[in-house]
Amino acid sequence: PHAAILVTTQPSTWTADDDPDLVGASWIWATNPTLAADKDGNEWYKFEKKFNWLGPITGATIIFNVGADNSYEVRLNGVLIGSDPTEFNYTNPADPIIIPLVNVLQGQNTLEFKVTNKAGSTGAGQNPGGLIYKLTINGNCGAAYFQNHCELWQSQDLTGQEQFFNFDDIKPGDYGTNVISLNVSSNDAYACLLTSNEDDQDNTVVEPELDLADTGPAGELSQFLKVFAWNDSDNDGVYEGETQLLPVNTPFVDIELLQLSLTGGGPTSYVGLAWCAGTQSLSGNTVLCNGSTMGDIAQTDSFTASLTAYAEQVRNNPNFSCADVELGDPDFD
Repeated sequence: PHAAILVTTQPSTWTADDDPDLVGASWIWATNPTLAADKDGNEWYKFEKKFNWLGPITGATIIFNVGADNSYEVRLNGVLIGSDPTEFNYTNPADPIIIPLVNVLQGQNTLEFKVTNKAGSTGAGQNPGGLIYKLTINGNCGAAYFQNHCELWQSQDLTGQEQFFNFDDIKPGDYGTNVISLNVSSNDAYACLLTSNEDDQDNTVVEPELDLADTGPAGELSQFLKVFAWNDSDNDGVYEGETQLLPVNTPFVDIELLQLSLTGGGPTSYVGLAWCAGTQSLSGNTVLCNGSTMGDIAQTDSFTASLTAYAEQVRNNPNFSCADVELGDPDFD
């Protein structure tokens, strides 16, 4: 199946999730609980995960750990890159599989697992199936590479389908940087970056969240996502003391006040945007991220939001403020 289901009740024999290299990963299967037909025969499923890689290929490597009940094959873009036909892959996995990044493509990639649940000798109801894995790509992800080689899309009018950030798994202390380019073709304009359609979801509330009195259904992840923005005049994604557009450690949901002025027909303006899961700070010109303040209450949570670029002409409009813009209001569309 293209979409697997989180397995919430796990047999005590499934010890692979205790491996330190699999921290943060969860067991999945096609159904929860496992269907009787999957338990009594050698049934297999394919689990597919698509991901984007926009970094360098040369010199980079893939590292992944796999636990499965029972045997598995792993393919990347149709090429077999790992397998284990034995039965007890649900216990602590073997050493991580490390391979060169030769099969990864610039752009979208497809990772595919074929997992077989072998017929059990203990009878129906006692032979569940499951898969757990973690994939890491190590490569040169420095700002210089991305400045010269990587764009999420070419200059265009935004359609609402573009994604500035898209992460499947955020952990405390994770951080990143993006550079957003803005330009207008004729009149001078005020420009805003506005957030809307925020959606915090608790998803599955697990024990660490319950211990912190998390009862759902709203999630808490957005509380811990902080951003810092600056006028990145040289388009290198590195803060070097330029004009700050948003103070460091601004909650993501509060960035509707980001405002700048663009010259019609002039050079492109670049906004550097650094994010952090935790508490963000500046040490000189270095942006730091401390994940220790994030805690466990956001485990399993998800957060999505729209980031809209809005512009309005400067001429005859001296009192414009991004704070007054209401997306969806016909007076502002």
